[in-house]
Formats: sequence, structure tokens, C-alpha cells
Amino acid sequence: MKAVAAEIASAELDALIPPHGGVLRDLYLPTTEAAALKRHSASLPQWTLNQRQLCDLELLLNGGFSPLQGFLGRADYDRVVKEMRLADGTLWPMPITLDVDEAFAASLPEGAQISLNDVQGTPLAVLTVEDVYFPDRIAEARFVFGTTDRTHPGVAELLDRTGPVYLGGRLQGIQPPAHYDFAALRHSPRQLRDWFRQHGWDRIVAFQTRNPMHRAHRELTLRAAEQVGAKLLIQPSVGRTKPGDVDHYTRVRCYRALLENYPRDRATLSLLPLAMRMGGPREALWHAIIRKNYGASHFIVGRDHAGPGKGTDGKPFYDPYDAQRLLAAHEHELGIRIVPFPAMVYAANRDTYLPQTEVSSQDDIRDISGTELRRRLHSGEAIPEWFTFPEVVDILRERHPANARQGYTLFFTGLSGSGKSTLAQAVLARLLETGSRPVTVLDGDEVRRHLSKGLGFSREDRDANITRIGYVASEVVRHGGIAICAPIAPYAGARADARQLVQAHGRFVEIHVSTPLEVCEARDRKGLYAAARAGKIKGFTGIDDPYEVPSSPELRVDTSQLSVGEAAERVVEWLREQALA
Repeated sequence: MKAVAAEIASAELDALIPPHGGVLRDLYLPTTEAAALKRHSASLPQWTLNQRQLCDLELLLNGGFSPLQGFLGRADYDRVVKEMRLADGTLWPMPITLDVDEAFAASLPEGAQISLNDVQGTPLAVLTVEDVYFPDRIAEARFVFGTTDRTHPGVAELLDRTGPVYLGGRLQGIQPPAHYDFAALRHSPRQLRDWFRQHGWDRIVAFQTRNPMHRAHRELTLRAAEQVGAKLLIQPSVGRTKPGDVDHYTRVRCYRALLENYPRDRATLSLLPLAMRMGGPREALWHAIIRKNYGASHFIVGRDHAGPGKGTDGKPFYDPYDAQRLLAAHEHELGIRIVPFPAMVYAANRDTYLPQTEVSSQDDIRDISGTELRRRLHSGEAIPEWFTFPEVVDILRERHPANARQGYTLFFTGLSGSGKSTLAQAVLARLLETGSRPVTVLDGDEVRRHLSKGLGFSREDRDANITRIGYVASEVVRHGGIAICAPIAPYAGARADARQLVQAHGRFVEIHVSTPLEVCEARDRKGLYAAARAGKIKGFTGIDDPYEVPSSPELRVDTSQLSVGEAAERVVEWLREQALA
């Protein structure tokens, strides 16, 4: 009886799945109307979208975020944050918001229209503003991510780099964002649905990934597709993923190579311009809805789906199977079937991959972690064929050639007088004493005289200064060099932006020079602290302007407890341990 009941329940769920995704809300205007709106947009207030906003806009306009028709207003936002539902009760787990600064929001008249542009100034859409509101971002972090720990990349983005005001309203699409890479693999939901119809695919299981795929992933996806009698859609996120991830250009080349190892006409590849939040269970639910909009009938949910790793307490942010449980609880209203799947592991004694749930105590399980893979790529050590395909190894070795030294940035931050510039010079000397790698020093005072000449000391100007330092450092790192930066960098958000720029190409090592304020004041030869306390200097860090202490730097040193030489040795020793020096 139980088996019959399960079959009936499964049939009922299948009946709830609309063919190729159901209703799709495409927000682009017809060609003539779009051209007229584009001309009109030149007279409107202009907002330049950041990378996350650009990804969100693309998926709003092409229907990937159906049923949304714009950025969330207050009523929708509040209910999504607390209950994972829009104001009308529709299931929707992730707040899709347009954040702006207070000055821009204050400049808008009631019912304003604004032009939403890419970084080149190209108008992509017009937003009719229906709601302007101040969110409680701490509460948003707690509800959406389950934590306020800034080690979580979604929390750090929300609390440190998100504007304080949200604009809600309906969108009218003018044109899609321009993409010049992998054009043949970029499909809108409507295009992908049409492709499925043309090829006779009516049962499609989608697979989400943000990492290169290897043999374990192939085995998992093939088994999942066979289990439900479906064709396979590999749809990696190529918008913004987790800082430090392999760049999407390399990943897509790996996916194309891997696709050749699937049975003919059983799998296809399409790219998703999604800005991930790494939100674990909620993110998995969001991913499922998006895949339904793209025409999939089934969605694979594996172990620790969209998990960002561990917090400052050393514990994972989410239980490995929280996402599977949350999706199972909402499967009846999702409009897409969930295919939960355990991790696949290699049993050397059987020379095959097995679901983790089928492993016995006699099995000899082998694995290569991401860290171990990077070590082997760096050293030139062999990568076994049981782990991945030779074609994938070749692509990864091109991107990470053997014995090539990875570029990195040493980012010293601390109060004025903490000793960060002196320590940076000592570390520079030690690195040059023992090696021949090119090193570029971006000292705070020197940068102010040249790269950031003309900037003041408002929060906006200070952030711009750190962004410039981060950009130059990222270019040094991209070419395999070492950048040593020593600004005060008082704000966590600006430091996080610099980290993100650098980690696109190499390592970012944040070193908090944690010398106490009273020691810094005692060392002050220029009398700046005294002038600030007397009110002669305004906005001085540590006196009347805050220094936001780094929550989880790679290193923390106190030059009131260590000599400069001892502190430099600690930094260099850490670099040796990380195989960076």
C-alpha cells in the first residue's frame, strides 16, 4: 500500500508541473516602444548598475525571475524576508532589491522614473519607482542567511556593500546587457524553452554548479537523469559567484570539454547570468524556481547546495541536507520536481563511483580536495584519471601552469601610527632578500599623492581611494606579482571590495596591525591625534570617525607587543606555510 501511495503522490506532483516551465514574464518592450523609451531615458535620472544589480536586472527582464515584474517594494520585501513569500502569498525566497545611496534616493520626486544603465552608460531598462524604503539589513541577514557573520559572503555583501535605501517598482526593458563571451551558450528562458521543444525534450533535469566539473559530477548528473528518465541541462552560474572561485571563462571551457563525455543527445550546456548569494537552503529553493522558468521539469539538489563553507566559529553555516529538506517541504507548489542526490565518491577497490550512501566499510575511498587539486596543478604533479578527464586537466593546467607562482596582495590595515607602513617595508625587504619576484608597494601616503590625488577624506572619497588601490593591486596580482598595500582602510566594505578585486586573480592576505589607539597616539610625531582631539581636524580615524576592526583577517599583529622584525618574521613565516614565499 505504501508503494502505491508513493506512486500516486508522485503522479500528483508530475501533474502540477507545467510543460516547459509555465507562465513566463518577459519585461522587454516591443522594438518600436523600446526605441522610444531609450530616447526618453536620456532625460531621466541615471543609475549605473553594479555587477549584482546587472545580473538581477537581466534575469528580471528575460523572465528568469518570473513572476517578479520589477524590484521588490516594501510589502513584498518584508514578507519575502520573513516568510519566503511575496505579499500575495506566492513562494519566493530571495529579496531582489535595487539598493541606492541616500543622496540619489532623496533626489527623486514621487513616482519618478529612472534609467538603469550598464557601466558604459547604455540604458537597459526604465524603473518606475513605486516605493522608497530603508531596510533593516541586520534583520535581512538573520532571516535570509541565518547569520550576521561577515565571513558569509552574502552577509558581507549585504552589510558592507549594499546601499542603505531600496527602490521598488515595475520595469520596462529596453535591451539586454551585452555579453561578448560564449554567445552561443547564452539563452534567455524563452530561447531555451524553444530549444527543448524543437528537440523534443519534455523531461529535463537541471544541474547547478559554480565550480569546474569532474568525473564525480558526471556520474552524479547521469544517474540523476536516468533515475527520472530525463535529459540533462548543465546550467552553471556565470554571473557573480563566491570570491576566489575559478573564473567563468576557464570553467565554461571545462564544461564544454566535459560535455563530450556524455552520451550523445542526452545533455546540453547553457549559461546562467546569476549573481549568487551563497544562501544555502533559500538559495537552493531560488535556483529551483529559476530552472523552472528556464523550462526544466526536474532539479538536482546535492549535498550542501550553495553553501559558503564555515563561519568564524569553525562550523558550517548550513547542515549539508538542509536544502534538500526545505525543497521537499515546498515541492507541491514549486512547479518543478526535486531530485535529491548524495555526493558521489570513488571506490578504488571497485574502480567506480558510488553514491556516498552505498559505501561499505570495506571500500577504499579516494578523493582530491580543491586545495589538493590546486597544489597538484602548481607542482605539476599528476592528476589521476579516476578524478577527472584529461581534457579538463589540460584546460586547468593552461590556466594554472605548473611551477608558476601565484600573485598575491598583502593588505596591511590599521590606525595611523600602528606601524603598518614600517612593517610593510620590513616585509618587502625580507621578500626581496630571499627571492626575485616583482613587488609593488602601494603605501597609503604615496597613493594619496599620486593615484588618488584630489580625493578628500569623506567616506565616499576614502572608499574610492581603497577601490583604486584594490584595482591596481589586482592588476599586479593578475600578472603574477606581489602587491604590498598599507592604507588605513577604516571601512570593512571598502576592504571587502578590494579583496573581491584581487581574488579574481590571486590571493588576498589581510593583515590587521592591531596596535592599540593609545600606543598610536603616543607615537604620533606629527601631532595629528592631538589636533583631532582639539577639534582642529575633523573626521580623523579613531577619534571622531570609526575604524571598523577586521572580523577575520588572515593575520593579526600588534606592534606594541612585537618588534618590527618579529612582526615581519611572523608575516613571512605565514607566507611560507601557504607556499607563497
